[in-house]
Amino acid sequence: MLTLTKALHDQIVAHARQDHPDEACGVVAGPAGSGRPERFIPMLNAARSPTFYEFDSADLLKLYREMDDRDEEPVIIYHSHTATEAYPSRTDISYANEPGAHYVLVSTADADDAGPFQFRSFRIVDGEVTEEEVRIVESYT
Repeated sequence: MLTLTKALHDQIVAHARQDHPDEACGVVAGPAGSGRPERFIPMLNAARSPTFYEFDSADLLKLYREMDDRDEEPVIIYHSHTATEAYPSRTDISYANEPGAHYVLVSTADADDAGPFQFRSFRIVDGEVTEEEVRIVESYT
């Protein structure tokens, strides 16, 4: 199960809506080993595409160095789907290289009346996708 604060949930959704009709992407980092998402890090979709996202390699390297310096890890890796349901595509699955992360997908298809709004979380390990419950809390205390 993914537990995250309402504030983080709202930041992810706002980023997805802001970048629509292009896919949005980013990371929520947390203390290494805690599994607790804390620091929202919106990233630039280097592909600038409505059907594909790609982290800029220089930005990603900088992010991983920063997380290492802060003793953090990526707890959530998120992106949006702009015209389809919030479910990992074959490309998403092939790029999932953080087995400990929660992969959050937000569908912004509702912005184009193409479908309902969705916020879903998945674990992706060795190409196998497992959906998990999302619990939104006011705070972690």
